[in-house]
Amino acid sequence: MRTLPTFLTMTAVAALALTGCAASPDTAATPSATAAAALECTDPGSTSDAVTVAGDAGVEPTVTFDTPLAAKATERTVVTEGSGDAVEEGDSVSISYAAYNATTGAKLSSAGYGEEAGLTVNVVNNQSVIPGILKGVACSNVGDRVAVVIPPADGFGDAGNTDLGVAATDQMLFVIDIKDKVPTRATGTDQEPQDGFPTVELADDGAPTVTVPKTDPPADLGVEVLKKGDGATVADGGTVTVQYTGVIWGTGKVFDQSWGKGGPTSFSTSEVIPGFGQGLVGQTVGSQVVIVIPPAQGYGDTGNDQAGISGTDTLVFVVDILATA
Repeated sequence: MRTLPTFLTMTAVAALALTGCAASPDTAATPSATAAAALECTDPGSTSDAVTVAGDAGVEPTVTFDTPLAAKATERTVVTEGSGDAVEEGDSVSISYAAYNATTGAKLSSAGYGEEAGLTVNVVNNQSVIPGILKGVACSNVGDRVAVVIPPADGFGDAGNTDLGVAATDQMLFVIDIKDKVPTRATGTDQEPQDGFPTVELADDGAPTVTVPKTDPPADLGVEVLKKGDGATVADGGTVTVQYTGVIWGTGKVFDQSWGKGGPTSFSTSEVIPGFGQGLVGQTVGSQVVIVIPPAQGYGDTGNDQAGISGTDTLVFVVDILATA
């Protein structure tokens, strides 16, 4: 699956920030956890200081700058200081942004303003976010508005991005509003467990341990709500931010999870295996759900060798729904 966020696609604003995260619900390979290097704060410079930004918080700003902007390294200037909590490494934050080709002056995209839900960025290295976005968000406070000038090395690299109109040598400018922190676990009201579903025990940090019944798996897709949230409803094709653990019914083996791997992940319900997306549509933010997925709605007859999933394996996901857009 991909994030940015989220699953923002490469043609969306999210695409700018999140270029593609792989995780087990995707039809692609399942990654293993990797150690993340510590994020450092990014200093302002003469290039980012030269950007003029006007407008109120919550509204897309008016941005003016002389082209071309040409920073030797990523620069970050705080345009407006927020009074909210500091953004720390490992946090997930909701942002809005306006993005420009800093070389040509062309606007690339914008998102997250007004009634539109913000985009979620996980503040940890080794995420599927272009490095310049992380450097812009790290060390901010909730309520900050920052201008970030990003050279190719912290953007799309030597390849550029033809879909977005960014050449290999083009720099980018992001004006980012840090809207809020996103919870890292479900906060909804506990519900009565259903018979026949796996049992779930939660660690102090919310990470689930899943115990699968010693029975044959159900033939059909099943969804159990363990916590009921009162947030927005996940739409078909919508972007969600979640924490998840995936296990195989027959063995109880965990084949992938977001817990301990840099925090929540974001994706579109239409870009994951069918049962995973169907199990989330109609659920509400703040909920924790168990989704039982038969092979036909999972990885099909071919399974997923890299994840250790055969063509006959039923999958179980425990999912905390943290945000949707």
